[in-house]
Amino acid sequence: MAYNLLRDKKGMIFGALNDKSIAWKVAVRAHEEGARLVLTNTPVAIRMGEINQLSGICNAPVIPADATQIADLENLVNKSMEHFGGQFDFILHSIGMSPNVRKGIPYDDINYEYYLKTLDISALSFHKVIQVCRKLDALNEWGSIVALSYVAAQRTLFGYNDMADAKAVLESIARSFGYIYGREKRIRINTVSQSPTMTTAGSGVKGMDSLIDFTERMSPLGNADADDCADFCIIMFSDLTRKVTMQNLYHDGGFSSMGMSEKAMNQYDKSFRECP
Repeated sequence: MAYNLLRDKKGMIFGALNDKSIAWKVAVRAHEEGARLVLTNTPVAIRMGEINQLSGICNAPVIPADATQIADLENLVNKSMEHFGGQFDFILHSIGMSPNVRKGIPYDDINYEYYLKTLDISALSFHKVIQVCRKLDALNEWGSIVALSYVAAQRTLFGYNDMADAKAVLESIARSFGYIYGREKRIRINTVSQSPTMTTAGSGVKGMDSLIDFTERMSPLGNADADDCADFCIIMFSDLTRKVTMQNLYHDGGFSSMGMSEKAMNQYDKSFRECP
């Protein structure tokens, strides 16, 4: 059901690859809620993915951009403002990749060149997006910027590797830039700490199936899926959250507040009894 929450609003969506992507789900929901959109991803991701199909669904242009490159971002923002006929209202940053994770390199034997790439792609790109938008005065007052994060920024989860460090930096950027942009133009910047979600990127994390099962047992409401996350992002883009900024908002069925659930304890007891 649509509520016209984004009627007359315009926004930019980073990171949609295919229909498993949270960014894809957010774009579809934003379109349903009345928003006009620009879609963007790297040229390689555009060739490998299905974003042109999403473009047809949302009636939105696709503008290639590497979010780690300032020149690409400046071109993206300028072309987006040309398309919209002026400033726009919201941004979703759904970008994350770790070469160390992809290559199975453990955290305690990390490749530092890859580590810097992880930070640049997954966190510093967020700073670059915000900085370019601010310099080009691209966002309307009371605009909303949201980046997708994960609880590994606060807690150690085996296998998440250097992506945990990147998410911690991402959340810090939201707080630091949230003060500056909020003071100047009432732009709000938040991160959404989502349940583990079986996206194309998420499937590369070691033990993802087990992690999803564990968090499902731990969370009183169960895991939030990609569609649930899209609904939450729509609220964050809307005028209903105009005074929410500089926050890391947990959207995880309650997992982040749990210690041990009954389901998890029962599973542990069963495994304990079965051990020799």
